[in-house]
Amino acid sequence: MSSGATDTAPGAGLAYGESAARWVLAATVLGSSLTFVDATVVNIAMPTIGKDLDAGLSGLTWTVNAYTLTLACLILLGGSLGDRLGRRRVFMVGVLWFALASMLCGLALNVGMLIASRALQGVGGALLTPGSLAILQASTSRAVTRSSATRV
Repeated sequence: MSSGATDTAPGAGLAYGESAARWVLAATVLGSSLTFVDATVVNIAMPTIGKDLDAGLSGLTWTVNAYTLTLACLILLGGSLGDRLGRRRVFMVGVLWFALASMLCGLALNVGMLIASRALQGVGGALLTPGSLAILQASTSRAVTRSSATRV
């Protein structure tokens, strides 16, 4: 299954204590944490969002569901794109996409714009989440190192 899209050479992994390995670990954990935190933080802000955008219960429900549905529906596609186009490339596109969609959420003038922006956030999350563990798997050298990295 070698399509030339792998980001590391076979056997050329990083050890857990190396500086480069710490940067890879930090980037991937922080990137994927964005998607998980974003799924929950909006629930805390619901009363304020409803008041500021004059949104009803259905609008608030779609604000949460637009993100979760697009993330869940497209996460396998994100992993497949990472395998075909390169894990790092798809991960970086996902982070950028997620950041731009987050900015759109902050600039939303009404609940419809917020729902559309949250759906775009889900697309970005679906691009970056599967790549985070795949990058860790591909860039670490030993099984002990991999288990240490994924426990974080």
